[in-house]
Amino acid sequence: MKLPFDFGCNRRSFLSYAAGGLGYLALAHLLEKEGVTATPIAGSHPLAPRAPHFQPKAKSVICLFQHGGPSQMDLFDPKPELNKWNGKEYPGKDLEVHFEKQAGKLLESPYKFQRHGQAGAELSELLPHTAGIVDDVTLIRSMVTDSIDHESALRIIHSGKFQAGRPTWGSWVIYGLGTERQDLPAYVVLSDPAGLPVDGIRNWTSGWLPAIYQGTQIRSEGTPVFNLHTPPDITAKARANQLSFLEKLNRAHLASHPENSELQARISNYEMAAKMQTSVDEVLNIEGESAEIRKLYGLDSSHKPTANYAKRCLMARRLVERGVRFVQIYLSGQPWDTHDKNASRLKDLCQMTDQPSAALVKDLKQRGLLDSTIVLWTGEFGRLPIAQGKDGRDHNRQAFSLWIAGGGFKKGLIYGETDQFGGKAVKDVVQVYDLHATLLHALGLDHEKLAYPHEGRMDTLTDAVVSDAEVVKALLA
Repeated sequence: MKLPFDFGCNRRSFLSYAAGGLGYLALAHLLEKEGVTATPIAGSHPLAPRAPHFQPKAKSVICLFQHGGPSQMDLFDPKPELNKWNGKEYPGKDLEVHFEKQAGKLLESPYKFQRHGQAGAELSELLPHTAGIVDDVTLIRSMVTDSIDHESALRIIHSGKFQAGRPTWGSWVIYGLGTERQDLPAYVVLSDPAGLPVDGIRNWTSGWLPAIYQGTQIRSEGTPVFNLHTPPDITAKARANQLSFLEKLNRAHLASHPENSELQARISNYEMAAKMQTSVDEVLNIEGESAEIRKLYGLDSSHKPTANYAKRCLMARRLVERGVRFVQIYLSGQPWDTHDKNASRLKDLCQMTDQPSAALVKDLKQRGLLDSTIVLWTGEFGRLPIAQGKDGRDHNRQAFSLWIAGGGFKKGLIYGETDQFGGKAVKDVVQVYDLHATLLHALGLDHEKLAYPHEGRMDTLTDAVVSDAEVVKALLA
């Protein structure tokens, strides 16, 4: 067997290399027989498109993630009883309070709710643009999670469990389906120019999946990807020679260490970077968008509070339109964490995100892309119905709301209920791992079969061996 680049090969290294390769092929064959999405066979590109387990409704995802925990009773889940009981003691004993010393009495929502759309969904006056798409979304009011702590809850909603180091669901999607474009990242993260979100890059890690499946961070201001273009003092021929030599070195090293996913990812990234030089600028350049589209998103003035979030939502549409599989948009820090000044902070946040989020759904729909694209708007948990301090709300893992548009989810559906104060989900409760199973199902992936070997067993996003995750079929059209 000839190595990709001849540094010399004795009999022992030859046998080691060949045996490793045969084992790799055998593993792939066995996994395929079991109906499991297998690690790409040696010689194929790890991001090559792969067939789903069954016919999907969706083929791409845009996740609008709201760090901090949006307040459900102020936005999506009106509670008249909460307003009637304002300033009184909470009558139950079932609230799980994170900051007990600051726990207060029941706190009303200062915002009015109105019915919208054919479904008559009641939404806060803070969400006038979301109200305009309510007949295109599934609104879940009965979400619950397993942690009241930000970092743990973030890991749960991104990777299925509170332990650090597990693959995020975006990485699982890319591992399961690959990508249609080899000149753009399959999993794109549109980060906030103001900084990283809480828990940083762990929000889009590939964990113990091969590193090629992790998210690629792209900036919405300045240079989208650092070091993408060749320095002006290096000729095209010199650069081509450099890259060719580097590829030979990397592949020779990879031949000796085929299990090194970081090296595999680096080689693939070098190959992609060369192709991205001619594609990424065109995809991310929104200057050619019409005045009508710019106004729709709230981009018609750089001074509007919507401007940056709108730009990233529009970039997400352009990426999905051109075949990118998975896009996530993040905010800096955890702005929805309203421990004080809950009402005023929500108003500012909705002014920034409401119009661009709704515009994204409208734009995808008018382009015929919404049916094949899942748009998910969610945080990691919700807020409590009692006050924290004077005018804040504490964390709540027992109830939160989110919405999903497109991708085979039912239109105009209001699913689940909370108690009279909005503090606890009581009907049609949806666990985060049920949400994951349902999202994968919409993409044509069986959450029990989408597996990868880890610590001696086949592990999954929902940890199907030990969990009771179920696809919530009532959410799907």
